[in-house]
Amino acid sequence: MSNRKICVVTGTRAEYGLLYWLMREIQDDPDLHLQIVATGMHLSPEFGLTYKVIEQDGFVIDEKVEMLLSSDTSVGVATSVGLGVIGFAGAFERLKPDIIVVLGDRFEILAAAQAAMVARIPLAHLHGGETTEGVIDEAIRHSVTKMSHLHFVSTEIYRRRVIQMGEQPDRVYTVGAIGLDNIRKMNLMDRKSFEEAVQLSLRDPSFLLTYHPVTLNQGQSQKAMNELFHALDEYPNATCIFTKPNADMEGRLISRMIDEYVERRPSTCKAFVSLGQLRYLSAIRHADVVIGNSSSGILEVPYFRKPTVNMGDRQKGRIQASSIINCMETKESICDAIKQALSPEFRRDITFMNSPYGEGEVSGKIKGLLKEVNLSSLLNKGFYDLSLEV
Repeated sequence: MSNRKICVVTGTRAEYGLLYWLMREIQDDPDLHLQIVATGMHLSPEFGLTYKVIEQDGFVIDEKVEMLLSSDTSVGVATSVGLGVIGFAGAFERLKPDIIVVLGDRFEILAAAQAAMVARIPLAHLHGGETTEGVIDEAIRHSVTKMSHLHFVSTEIYRRRVIQMGEQPDRVYTVGAIGLDNIRKMNLMDRKSFEEAVQLSLRDPSFLLTYHPVTLNQGQSQKAMNELFHALDEYPNATCIFTKPNADMEGRLISRMIDEYVERRPSTCKAFVSLGQLRYLSAIRHADVVIGNSSSGILEVPYFRKPTVNMGDRQKGRIQASSIINCMETKESICDAIKQALSPEFRRDITFMNSPYGEGEVSGKIKGLLKEVNLSSLLNKGFYDLSLEV
């Protein structure tokens, strides 16, 4: 009997970082055959050609699906989805995987899921059931859930939500947040090594910042970034490490604004298109506060027992640890949140906090389930109706 072919689709540096240990688990299992399809930002010079990182890590990329237009308008993103469906259709036809694995809620994943559905290839989805009310990603995530056949969710609440959407309970597994595996398994840099790696001395305080466009509120990004910069100006001696946004609508505008701000504060600020997992997680370890609206601030930062200043509505609806400080996208609100995050009382209160997203060891659980599941019966999906429960 031939090895089960498990195809992992990845479109961004952040998502690849989350999938790394699962890919390694699959690759190292003699009964499984790992296939990798790289797409989206991985293939873009503008975003660092990060497919090379995948190859440097010892993986072989089986297919590259070009779909990313040099445009972050709504028309550009919608056209990219169309190109992606075409590209994935051909890739899956050539690879003939037994099951496809996708994570999250980005438009590249929507394209892959559509192609898999029409090709009648079972789809496994990570991080379903979550809500992010400020972005179109929520609708994408729930759409991918309905096109998927296996679900690996991060909390029991999200499991119930996926079942609420009609998915069969015996196909929905609570495994925790897969990003915690990186924190547990990586040998993170000490402070001196990290400063050398980013070529920046960490002052007191030090901030790690990631702000992504809130795609449902077009035009809001520029105003929000200006308010954030005004708040940071209140900390002229603080070290600010920016990671740039993904290829979303208005993403390029944010990147330009970050570059302009860093130019004004070259001795204390630096921006990166991609830090990579090792430097990024090491940055969380050594930063005093993580600021922005990234899911990482909700899912991974609490594991370090570090404060997150969460701006605006992008992550609204996610389960949050007590280390998260929510604020509006105004200078005053951001400043108040940073002040609270830096206070000794707040830092003391979160010292012994537990993450609501588990303690890691997620990749091994998922690999085991992908290996053992009966694929022949997966494609037939009945709608699980809550009203029929006794």
